[in-house]
Amino acid sequence: MGKSVDVVVFGTANIDYITYVPELPKPGELVAGTYMETSFGGKAANQCVAAAKLGASTVLVAKLGKDESGDDYLNHLRQHEVDVTHVQQVENNPTGMSEIAVSEEGEQYKINVAGANAFLTAKDVSRAKKSFQDAKVLLCQLETEMNATMCALRQFKGVSLLHMSPMRKDIPKGMIGLPSILVMNQEAAAKLTDMEEVKTPDQARSAAATLIEMGAKSVIITMGEQGAAYMAKKSKDTCTLVPASDVPHLADSSGAGDAFMGSLAYHIARFPKLSTEHHISAAHSCAAYSMGRRGTQPSFPGKESAKNDLCFSSPTFSVIPPSSSRNEEDPEVPKTPPPSIVATSPAEAQPQNEAVEEPPAPPPENPILEANQPKAVETADEPPKPVETTDEPPKSAETADGAAKPAVETANEPPANKA
Repeated sequence: MGKSVDVVVFGTANIDYITYVPELPKPGELVAGTYMETSFGGKAANQCVAAAKLGASTVLVAKLGKDESGDDYLNHLRQHEVDVTHVQQVENNPTGMSEIAVSEEGEQYKINVAGANAFLTAKDVSRAKKSFQDAKVLLCQLETEMNATMCALRQFKGVSLLHMSPMRKDIPKGMIGLPSILVMNQEAAAKLTDMEEVKTPDQARSAAATLIEMGAKSVIITMGEQGAAYMAKKSKDTCTLVPASDVPHLADSSGAGDAFMGSLAYHIARFPKLSTEHHISAAHSCAAYSMGRRGTQPSFPGKESAKNDLCFSSPTFSVIPPSSSRNEEDPEVPKTPPPSIVATSPAEAQPQNEAVEEPPAPPPENPILEANQPKAVETADEPPKPVETTDEPPKSAETADGAAKPAVETANEPPANKA
């Protein structure tokens, strides 16, 4: 039996040339940059390093050029204890590169040259077969050739995550149903479902439901400062909204999406029996940390910031009710926001040895919402999470319409959550 691997990542590795400017230039306009840096990037390598810095055992399947940049990148990955057995250097081809401009508002543009990344194919999945068999979680993105990515998703038997970034027009219809969890931002969700926009929790619920109907096993839609909406096929009548984490100071949003994905993979691998809401909450925390620091990989938190106490924490999340349950008969009646749910952690669950007589609960303010409130939320590939014991009153409500939280991105993009 092979050595256990937490996360295997299939995709790109680039050298990023990042310029910071007061504002992005318009076509033909020259603007003065304030700072420039060269860093290691590429979505797959970023997400792999993000998971490795939290403490995951990781394997990267990627291509680099047989050049100085490729040599430097290999050494960099080894320093972060990433297994580079399946990172091949391609002769007579340069390492991929990206030119990125980041404004003071956190907006950015990106130009990508594939280089050696173009040589990553389905054959590389076969070459890395042992790592695919040993890993608990697979991470894929949309920067690589589609058939190769689909092959990786089909071959993997554990929990697979497909980050729908960067969003593309040529996505095969069958790709949506391959991963265990489909992750995207608001813009990608709108494009995939032919919606005009996905900006509210109601719209996120509608988009997630459409994606489930299209074959997705489960869906996470990140919504910036509102948090992330989650729906699974096994409980498709339930959609939850996990609030974003605080960002005290926005320095650079370019690494937030990859920090989120790497953290999500790490926490799913290490805490497979906990709820997806637990995992999303932990990923939000890592993304917020990244947004407060410049650069991509340098902004990722280390082991000291890993949420390794998830078993003793209870993430708060709101249920997004169906639109049909929102007082449609009387538009003059104020709409009651959805109730908040706090998932009970394994450490908090206590056996019930004796009956405790409780005073009768007052009738719910909105019996329609109360009737539609689900008991638990599961991922398509995870065991059920523990639910609240009935001898305790519900915890304080936190609604999807409550105070907005600071932005958390899922793509290597600006706060607007652009894939």
